[in-house]
Amino acid sequence: MTLLKLPEQARPREKLLAQGVAQLSDIELLAILIRSGNQGLSALDIARCLLQTFGSLRGVMTASKAHLCKVNGIGETKYCEFQAALEVNRRQLAEPLHERSMFHSADDAKLFLRAQLRDLNQEVFAIMMLNSQHHLLAFRKMFTGTINAAAVYPRELVKQALTDNAAAVILVHNHPSGNPTPSQADIALTRDVKKAMDLVDIQVLDHFIVADNQVSSLAQQGLL
Repeated sequence: MTLLKLPEQARPREKLLAQGVAQLSDIELLAILIRSGNQGLSALDIARCLLQTFGSLRGVMTASKAHLCKVNGIGETKYCEFQAALEVNRRQLAEPLHERSMFHSADDAKLFLRAQLRDLNQEVFAIMMLNSQHHLLAFRKMFTGTINAAAVYPRELVKQALTDNAAAVILVHNHPSGNPTPSQADIALTRDVKKAMDLVDIQVLDHFIVADNQVSSLAQQGLL
């Protein structure tokens, strides 16, 4: 059955307009992004197949291009639209951090960092550049490693912080293992970077570790 043959109140777009987006199922939300079917499949059919294949909305939205495009009805255009939807979400999460002090937006910062790093399969080391009011200037992904390690060079971090005219920074990296506990290497690196930043009068305010739905703070643990 195509969407046009469904009763109007059962069509995802009409349901959204009549009842609000929160009333839509995961399948219906995906169907709106997919927009149209092909090869005898409706957008709802394709959405249902995606959820069965990848297990969840998060699984669908973070699937690689190669895996996503294996699903009947999904091609490069729809993959690009999914990626654009993800990036819109990431950028809107960053907006409060540009407008308010990082310390007044701790929950916003954690949401933003989770959206940026939690679904990566490799360890990525990033840095949040802040101005003197601790508003976000830029978020830079600096180094990428294997599944559990990234080589980090303090000199390059200092160079980028000076380029961005940062007054303070927050270090960030992810643990693909899902364990947010800082390692001894994490602690040693944090102290090395802090010493390097001190030489150019840039504060290191914290080091966050992102592990799935958890974000831990070395400063809160007294490890900075």
